[in-house]
Amino acid sequence: MTAGNEQVTSPRRPPLAQRRKARRLLLQALYQWQISGGELYDIEAQFRAESPGKYDWDFFHEMFCAIPPRAAQLDELLAPHLDRQVKNLDPIEKALLRMGTYELAERLEVPYRVVINEAVELAKVFGATESHKYINGVLDKLARQLRAIEINAARG
Repeated sequence: MTAGNEQVTSPRRPPLAQRRKARRLLLQALYQWQISGGELYDIEAQFRAESPGKYDWDFFHEMFCAIPPRAAQLDELLAPHLDRQVKNLDPIEKALLRMGTYELAERLEVPYRVVINEAVELAKVFGATESHKYINGVLDKLARQLRAIEINAARG
């Protein structure tokens, strides 16, 4: 695209594979934070040092710096869609649901189906047997609440 004589370019986004890898690291970092209560800066620095390769570090940083301080707010959004109290969730489920809730509420450029599918795939790898079904059900209900317009548009 050009504007006058200047070339206008849109900011380049990292490939989706880098975002997927960042979500995987984010789950592990949130799990560590939940279990250890460590400082976010120290945990992030550890993951950056121990994770060579290409990741969407901007995405990781945004999510990791936003989710822990807002955990109580995210849990309030989740609570009506759960069959138990947030404190009784498995740590992996809790981290995945907080990630999904944050993305559904704050990252509107990410399609709701992507948010749900990524969380389900991570649950299949890291979660308890069949936990991916629970993650799918909760995030689907939450998406209907937070992304009703997007869902209705997708249905036609």
